[in-house]
Amino acid sequence: MKSPTPPPARTSAPPSPRTAAFPRAAGLVTALLGLLLPLLSIGTPAHAAPTGFHVENGRLLEASGNDFVMRGVNHAHTWYADRIGSLAHIKAKGANTVRVVLSSGDRWTANDAADVANVVAQCKQNRLICVLEVHDTTGYGEQSGAVTLSRAADYWIGVRSALTGQEDHVIVNIGNEPHGNTGYANWTADTKAAIQKLRDAGFDHTLMVDAPNWGQDWAFTMRDNAASVFAADPDANTVFSIHMYGVFDTAAEVSDYLGRFVSARLPIVVGEFGHDHSDGNPDEDAILAVTQQLGLGYLGWSWSGNGGGVEYLDMVTNFDPARLTSWGQRLFNGANGIAATSEEAEIYSSGSGGDTTAPTAPGTPAASSVTSSSATLSWAAATDGTGVTGYDVVRISGGETVATTTASTSATLTGLTPETSYTFAVYARDAAGNRSPRSGTVTVTTSSGGSQGSCAVAYRVTNQWPGGFQGEVVIRNTGGTGIHGWTLDWAFPGAQRITNMWGGTPVQTGPEVSVASAPYTASIPAAGSVTLGFTATTTDGNPGPSAFTLNGAACSVT
Repeated sequence: MKSPTPPPARTSAPPSPRTAAFPRAAGLVTALLGLLLPLLSIGTPAHAAPTGFHVENGRLLEASGNDFVMRGVNHAHTWYADRIGSLAHIKAKGANTVRVVLSSGDRWTANDAADVANVVAQCKQNRLICVLEVHDTTGYGEQSGAVTLSRAADYWIGVRSALTGQEDHVIVNIGNEPHGNTGYANWTADTKAAIQKLRDAGFDHTLMVDAPNWGQDWAFTMRDNAASVFAADPDANTVFSIHMYGVFDTAAEVSDYLGRFVSARLPIVVGEFGHDHSDGNPDEDAILAVTQQLGLGYLGWSWSGNGGGVEYLDMVTNFDPARLTSWGQRLFNGANGIAATSEEAEIYSSGSGGDTTAPTAPGTPAASSVTSSSATLSWAAATDGTGVTGYDVVRISGGETVATTTASTSATLTGLTPETSYTFAVYARDAAGNRSPRSGTVTVTTSSGGSQGSCAVAYRVTNQWPGGFQGEVVIRNTGGTGIHGWTLDWAFPGAQRITNMWGGTPVQTGPEVSVASAPYTASIPAAGSVTLGFTATTTDGNPGPSAFTLNGAACSVT
């Protein structure tokens, strides 16, 4: 298996999508208030019969014809894949929609079809509409490494198996903020081509397209060309998304921009916005009030995990739903906020959506490839009238704890403790979120692992920028026998938070980090070594860890 390529050195925090400056057009307020251009009237082209969400007369409708208004938040799944449980917390706060950040693999670790299928299943299980977006397009033409909308469309085609049949529950946001402040005049042609590519590939979903200028459209490219873009969709099923940060710092600007789309009968949502930003202070009260007045959707940025100096955009602290920030309190519980205005999608209402029959129980799992810190389980598939979409592997110890989720009938569990017995079982899930009865159980006992203390660890920072850094960890086997499967543990002495890792799978709780080996780093021969790399945020200096343990044994630090 080919090792993943570490990300290039960066001068800004890689996982923070809210770091670019947004220049303002001269006389922006005057221009907005003084524009007297006639409103465009939109003809509706011939299009295919809707199979789920669809657009009519400038409104987003469910398949039933019910008007649907998004009330939700953004969740940075691609950088925090271990936080999939956040969807349940977001739903509990009253949201009806979640916009999920994914990666095509061009700038961050790719979210494959199995992961996308699991995200969709979790959205459905939590009765949320899923807006899925590719983030690698952010700031194309200006941001190093950003990719085209055409490349984003290729990604969607590659994971289509996870999306087919989900038109009632999923909206495909082709690419996040697909042009920066360079080359944004190409937005119209690029967007039309990406829409056509997806329609040619058989996508019947509602498509969402972001504005250029880092999503804020200060040059009005999307506003002035939206009619032709909508007309270019053979299914007439495209929704436009504006991101409102510092450019939208007055009620007049918010009202004028959104009002023009409504008057022209073009569907528009506020796909991102915040209460503050480095490029200016957005008028969040106006955004919430105007969207409520016009019956438009909004999706706040973002649930948790921001870095690079915009941590104030977190709605909850450290993904803890009990710790709402002032921004989270405003968005969820304030005037025109989510709790007061959100209505659940009709597809989830009693009697709607149809399927209430759970899958059959999966077969009793069998264990193989058991090491000191990992084991592979496999089981016979469950059956379901509408199709099984995924499996939950649970550890049984008094109660149940989800160990992993997968779309296949096998899973490798890592991070286990040497010389320990574990009992596991499996549940199946279907497309409607129904969960099967539990399978039979299997008990696994891990081996003793490598020699106690026969390891050395070297830790270093390879690159650093304001608010973040890139690090490297080298694990060396100093013993006389090979290590097959490992877990490396350490504690950061500062406020460092890992955002992405290659060579292992990290789980971080506060300063405590536990990294399970990847398949291609699991074996360390005697006198051999493996290397991990990661990116992280930090707000309190960057001191290095002083101690490491491998499979529970202390390592020397070199």
